Amino acid sequence: MDAVLVGTTLSFWVIFVAELGDKSQLMALTFATRFKVWPVLIGITLATAVVHLASVGIGFGLGAALPTGWIALVAALAFIGFGFWTLRGDTLTDEEKSKAQRVTKSAIIAVGTAFFLAELGDKTMLATITLATDHGWFGVWVGSTLGMVAADALAIVVGRALGRNLPEKAIRYGASALFFLFGIWLAVDAVRQLT
Repeated sequence: MDAVLVGTTLSFWVIFVAELGDKSQLMALTFATRFKVWPVLIGITLATAVVHLASVGIGFGLGAALPTGWIALVAALAFIGFGFWTLRGDTLTDEEKSKAQRVTKSAIIAVGTAFFLAELGDKTMLATITLATDHGWFGVWVGSTLGMVAADALAIVVGRALGRNLPEKAIRYGASALFFLFGIWLAVDAVRQLT
């Protein structure tokens, strides 16, 4: 039970940080201007749960097949890469904006489909795979799903309260710094395991 709690807590915070300033937050905010908040959050939750379930499956399989020291080293490099990726920032493409603005079906289906497609290959999916190589799949799945939904809900609430004047640069820099810290921590752990 402790391992599940650790995996859930760690995954929640890593994915929450990864989602700060991500295009998914921008999509969530855009959808929330068109639809009621609850259908948007339900669509985000369903899409995230499916994508992250596949991610933990991949990560769990890799974790069982590879030595943990090398996994920690690859994870450290991945998290440092995520730090640079976050520092660069994310924007919505015109196609993603138009998907978020179209009202063709129910809100849950529209939001769920858009989020599912947007999350494939995104840094939160890759971070979830990375976490699942070293932690139990269930805790990582629950924590990563809740972390993403919480970050997107925060974007909706803060975005509605403050309009479009969010301090994107500060959010990007803070999230990047946390990724760099996670990366350094994992690198130290990897070196300790390999020596």
